[in-house]
Amino acid sequence: MSGAALCVTGTDTDVGKTVVTACLTAAALAEVERVAVYKPAQTGVRPDEPGDVDTVAALLGHPDRLTVAEGVRLGPAMAPVDAALEAGGEAAVEALPGLRWHLDRIAALAAEHGMVLVEGAGGLLVQLTADGATIADLALATQAPLAVVTRPDLGTLNHTELTLEAAARRGVRPGPLVIGSWPARPTAVHRSNELRLRELAREHGYAWGGAVPAHLGAAAREDLHRAAAGLTGVVPGRHDHEVIHP
Repeated sequence: MSGAALCVTGTDTDVGKTVVTACLTAAALAEVERVAVYKPAQTGVRPDEPGDVDTVAALLGHPDRLTVAEGVRLGPAMAPVDAALEAGGEAAVEALPGLRWHLDRIAALAAEHGMVLVEGAGGLLVQLTADGATIADLALATQAPLAVVTRPDLGTLNHTELTLEAAARRGVRPGPLVIGSWPARPTAVHRSNELRLRELAREHGYAWGGAVPAHLGAAAREDLHRAAAGLTGVVPGRHDHEVIHP
């Protein structure tokens, strides 16, 4: 089989991208039999520490129908190319897997899963490879829609608009726009930004994915699945966006 794919990026770091990826994964598991989550480049963790895909699996209770995989892991908490440079110099940068390698990994996962979620590192244009490939390039090459995770705080409108415009200029398919960390006590700024973010989603052709509560964790799995239920309609179905093999 050849499953669908969904790429996930954020408007910034620490916007709740991994938790939203977990919610999207739960929503996908409600639609298809098997789901894979792939992280092309994981930085900022040691070999014996859990990475973002491990966090996704833990948040969902390690379901048997879920496969998680990383492309490359780098210790420094930096953008992937900079992390490789810091860890091992130019030779480590040149040794980073290229775009084709990641596309082959995604295609292999898609052959065995009904859905593959690809979580980027940081924002849309963070370079993942020595030749500058980004999550936008992965989305474009696979023709997968892009889920954008944003925040509700002051400054989010500019960051979100820039991300959506950059994706559109590159021809990336719009997916859902999701607020990744909605506070328990939202202020007038948060509520105003939510309304404007809804408008931005509509203007750019993104489905509105709502807001995922802040601080969701394994202890709040019921809340996570409740948030996931609200995303079911914005996750591409089994045949909506099958992985393209360029």
